[in-house]
Amino acid sequence: MPSRFTGARRPALTLSAIVAMAALALGGCSSTPEEKPAAAAPAQTGGSAFPVTIDSALGQAKITEQPERVVTLGQGSAETSIALGLTPVGIESYAWGSDKTGYLPWIHEAVTKAGGTLPKQFAGGEDIDFDTIVELDPDVILAPWSGITKEQYAVLSGIAPTVAYPDLPWSTNWDQQIEIISKALGKPAEAQKLIADLRKRLADAAATRPQYKGVTFSYIYTTGPGTLGVFKPREQRVEMVSSLGLTVDPVVDSFKETEGTDSALIGLENAQKLAGSDVLFTFYTDEKTRKEIEGQKLYAAIPAVKRGGVVFSADTPFVTASSIINPLTVPWVIDRYLPLIDKAVATVKR
Repeated sequence: MPSRFTGARRPALTLSAIVAMAALALGGCSSTPEEKPAAAAPAQTGGSAFPVTIDSALGQAKITEQPERVVTLGQGSAETSIALGLTPVGIESYAWGSDKTGYLPWIHEAVTKAGGTLPKQFAGGEDIDFDTIVELDPDVILAPWSGITKEQYAVLSGIAPTVAYPDLPWSTNWDQQIEIISKALGKPAEAQKLIADLRKRLADAAATRPQYKGVTFSYIYTTGPGTLGVFKPREQRVEMVSSLGLTVDPVVDSFKETEGTDSALIGLENAQKLAGSDVLFTFYTDEKTRKEIEGQKLYAAIPAVKRGGVVFSADTPFVTASSIINPLTVPWVIDRYLPLIDKAVATVKR
């Protein structure tokens, strides 16, 4: 990777060499006591945000200079980077939530509107396309809301400083993610403005819907017929709805959380415990699954379901955007969301 400030270039490493070094590093970690991560580097004088060290559950990212080439994994990091004025050179693809452009529509719209170059997309998840990431020559890899493993992190950090999640996979709060990314990109002061702007956008929308006040809801999901789960209050899609003025049904807190998921599997046999939810929010992976779920007697007997007080959409970009709070998804989804919620709230008897 070239030094973008001195013009020097470090010797190129092949992916096989990086993987070999990662294996050695992991082997060394398994034979020695785990060391406590060092504290983040202190703030620099003279207004410089670098060097900076960001701790994560998987290791430290030591970023010595202002990143120019960013690669993102997981969800939300690309959007925050774009909002901070730095379009990534590469992003993990998410075909299920993309539109006909092949991109998440809010990313496509933001980048093209700014006259920028769309990021290259590559496979992530369990089979990360490391070869493409090497070719992208990143200065930093951002993955604070992702599910990357210790083994994947070892390879990624051999390519560039890699910022992983601070605690557990897929458990980083949305505002915490913005703070982490802003720090990694040398713009820590801008984090609070982005966070405040998002909270104001949601509060302003809530102010236009006084009818939502006092309406209780649960955000449910299924993994197929015979199953039922609920998302907990701090899960991002739930927090988005509650920020619009609805109230999480208190019963949700009574269900034991599945560790690290911000959710609880409660079982279809407990469906009637949701009787106090005025409105339900959910999504379905496809039309066939929706019909199967709605055809179950225990599910159909939930009062909100019987009344038609269920908010859902078959549009996968919408489902994705309404599941993530970040500087691009909220502005894109909010005006699409409110009419759906209005319809469900209208079924509630006061």
